[in-house]
This record gives sequence, C-alpha cells and structure tokens, in this order.
Amino acid sequence: MSAIKESIDISRRPEEVFSYASDPSHLPEWQESAVSVRPVGDAPLAPGSRVVVTRKVGRREIPMTMEVTELDPPRSWRLDGVDGPVRGHVKGAIEPLGEGERSRMTLSLDFEAHGIGKLLVPLVVRPRVRKEMPKNEQRLKGLLERSA
Repeated sequence: MSAIKESIDISRRPEEVFSYASDPSHLPEWQESAVSVRPVGDAPLAPGSRVVVTRKVGRREIPMTMEVTELDPPRSWRLDGVDGPVRGHVKGAIEPLGEGERSRMTLSLDFEAHGIGKLLVPLVVRPRVRKEMPKNEQRLKGLLERSA
C-alpha cells in the first residue's frame, strides 16, 4: 500500500517548524494517540538515536521503539519503527513559502506489518491514521501559530 500523506501551511519560519515538529519529545502535545516519549540513552537527537513512543491504541497503551534515520535541518527528518507488530515509517519535510516567513510541512507515514500487525494495519491502523493525521497537523499549526 502507499504511504498516507498530508500537508499543511504554517505561518512560522521553516527553522521553527522543523525544530518543534522533528523533536519527538513534543509528539504528545500535538499527536492525538501519542501518550509519552522516552529517549533511549542520553545522546542528543541525531541519526541513530532511538526513542520509545507510547501510543494509545483502543484501550491499550503500546510502546514502540523509533529510530531517527534522517535529520536534515530545517528540511527533513525520518523516524522508523524497529520493533512490534506494526512499525511506522514517518518522513517529515518542510519547505519555505513566500519570503520564508511561512512553511509547508508534509508528513508521510507508511507501515511495516509483522504477525498480527498484518491484520491490524489494513483494518485498524490505516483508517485511524487517515482520520487522525489531518487533526494532528491542525493541532500543530495552532500550537506553533499561537506561540508566534
């Protein structure tokens, strides 16, 4: 299946959008299903860094380890799931708009399914993400534009 892709224009500079959106510690502030994020180790965020993201799926809270595989400020980042039956692959991209005072952020999310995940992805995960992702981007936009 193809990746789920959503874009939103934000009235903030690309550097500001990138700094906030690419930092996994902010996920619970703008993503509906994100409950908490815990870094693995003490190193600063860089390619190879890992975080454990706990997400609410139905009535359960499920931890999943994500690895930063790309970090190219202020243009793009990528996190890839490394464990569990459903492994997300998230790519974020920021492009400047106008004179660089605004930005367009595009998120692309795909899944790798293992075991029970092969049933969960098409029946539960994809439909939920398609519904949640635009709301998450609107929440992010609101947070960033209010703090301007």
